[in-house]
Amino acid sequence: MPIMEIILEAGRSERNYWRDLWHYRELFQVLAWRDVSVRYKQTVIGVVWAVIRPLLTMIVFTVIFGRIARLPTEGNAPYALMVFSGMLPWTFFSTALGDASASLISNANLISKVYFPRLIVPAATIVVAFIDFLISFAILIAMMAWYRFLPGWQIVLLPAFVIVAILAALGPALWITAANVKYRDFRYVVPFVVQFGLYISPVGFSSKVVPDAWRLLYSLNPLVGVIDGFRWCILGGESNIYWPGFGLSLFGVGFFLWLGIRQFRKVEKTFADLI
Repeated sequence: MPIMEIILEAGRSERNYWRDLWHYRELFQVLAWRDVSVRYKQTVIGVVWAVIRPLLTMIVFTVIFGRIARLPTEGNAPYALMVFSGMLPWTFFSTALGDASASLISNANLISKVYFPRLIVPAATIVVAFIDFLISFAILIAMMAWYRFLPGWQIVLLPAFVIVAILAALGPALWITAANVKYRDFRYVVPFVVQFGLYISPVGFSSKVVPDAWRLLYSLNPLVGVIDGFRWCILGGESNIYWPGFGLSLFGVGFFLWLGIRQFRKVEKTFADLI
């Protein structure tokens, strides 16, 4: 009878985990398609909400910051267009964070019965946020046609900033998702974080209104660089990027992504017991 030998190799399970993410890509597609179907299939409110939400926020910010406070826009770009270009990454971030935070709880039956990399579950919910993003981007194109505003060559770099926005949302989403499994009170924290973040991020105003002495510190918010990058791509020469702050924001995106993955992987083995 042959003798079986078990070899324990440091880091082997970690490498297998990331390889399993690719092997279970069909599960990712199924979960993503299911979430999209629940949001949009045989319903009008899903599409309408994806349109009304950024439009109403844009109108409110344009009136308050543009008409009443008379804050400057980016170059000669219409204020409404500047606001909406900032709404694109912010709406994507807030939607992804809200949907991902409760994703493990809503998939409790699946998690407790079948093995697969749990990271697939919150990552799949980001697809829904991306669909909302595409709807909002179609509205942006219509607005640019209305204002007869043509983007510059920078628009070709927008996909790169979309990837940065996805990574910026994924990091905090993974951290909050993992925390929400053990501490269910986090579902009350997420709406507060989203509302608070809306006002400390340059969504309704240009980041250039921040005094130079504080601008680098302000860029510790990762979304500052993401929003500025979107405006630079969409508004072209009408918008300028504060490159030191942008680099700091990119560092923040990378840090929170590392922190989110680290915390998620740390407690992932306990999900089935806690749920």
